[in-house]
Amino acid sequence: MAESTKSGRARVKFPTRWIVVIGVVLAALILTAALSFRRATVQVRTARAYRETITSSIATNGRIEPIDNFEAHAPMAATVKRVDVYPGAWVKPGQLLLQLDDADARAQLARAQAQVSGSETQLAAVSAGGTREEVLTTQNALIKAQADRDAAQKNLQAMQRLLQTGSASQAEVDAAQSQLHVAESNVRTLQQKLHDRFSKSEIVHAQAQLAEARAALAAASDLLRNMNISSPFSGMVYNLPVRKDTFVAAGDLLVQLADLHRVRVRAYVDEPDIGRLQKGQTVEVAWDALPGRTWKGTIESLPTNVVQRGTRMVGEVTCTLDNSDLKLLPNTNVSVAVVQVRHENALTVPREAVRQDAEGKYVFQVVNGVLKRRNVQTSVANLTRVEITSGIPDDAVLALGAVNMQPLRAGMPVKNPT
Repeated sequence: MAESTKSGRARVKFPTRWIVVIGVVLAALILTAALSFRRATVQVRTARAYRETITSSIATNGRIEPIDNFEAHAPMAATVKRVDVYPGAWVKPGQLLLQLDDADARAQLARAQAQVSGSETQLAAVSAGGTREEVLTTQNALIKAQADRDAAQKNLQAMQRLLQTGSASQAEVDAAQSQLHVAESNVRTLQQKLHDRFSKSEIVHAQAQLAEARAALAAASDLLRNMNISSPFSGMVYNLPVRKDTFVAAGDLLVQLADLHRVRVRAYVDEPDIGRLQKGQTVEVAWDALPGRTWKGTIESLPTNVVQRGTRMVGEVTCTLDNSDLKLLPNTNVSVAVVQVRHENALTVPREAVRQDAEGKYVFQVVNGVLKRRNVQTSVANLTRVEITSGIPDDAVLALGAVNMQPLRAGMPVKNPT
């Protein structure tokens, strides 16, 4: 039925019953599609639960270093005169490793010895009032002055007696008295020159010069001795960066030596994990150069502070490892796992198989092609697997997720992807 409008155009008017019919049909189609969707079999990825040893650990990195390390550096700029060892050589205590040209060191030693000798002579002279020749000259002068004093004193006494008899004048007595004063003054001057010629500060200065000269002599002796590098203990030469006739500057590394049958690993643990560390915890070390090989030890020292290493804030722990076959080399970077918990014969599943909601943790077990919810209890977990302590049997098949990313639910018919 058409109905005219003011604009002159007709508007079609549908009866209400047709609107209801169309709505019912659409609802039926939607319900049919939903039921069909619910009955459709969904392809899922699955995994089986199986028993294994599962370990929870702190994974980090570390570095291998010798426990007792000896390294020698060039004490001065010189040329390597001889090298008696090679990298990998085992040496005995006291064995000569290499030698530097020591001509300059010997010259320094000779100069230091001469300086000590001169300082000793100077101190002896200052302490004794002068050199031996000066002391003898002063002693002879003092003897003569004392004789002159004694003669002047006798002359004064004689003049005083003559004055009493009128045989000498007062002027002659005064002249004799003056002569005695001069003679006594000469004696005092020479005595002071003989015993107190140098002040205490001059003596202290001479003593300091001698001490400085002796220190220089000791340094020169050490320098000469360090031009010959010998092994302090038995060990292996693991680093020898110099060769014969190589010129080295002061401080350059010459050789590194250690007994590598036992080595230390220094591990760098991130700050959030430091609180989980304890002395005695098992440490497992792996090296990419030897895949499948593991070295084991226990934590011996815990972090005492936190330091920045690259972009990380870490604490350092150390552990000693047996290296009887000498496979671990110094300064190598290794993977380190600090074992927190380890359970043997544990029933484990992939981490993605375990879900959680308000009721707790659960998994979807595939039973006769249908998903069954199983509430479970978990224990130890690592990066990939979780231990299940109750809720599923051994060898249970669990759904990990739908291939088409459809959410899983209990009762859903499923099949493994082909």
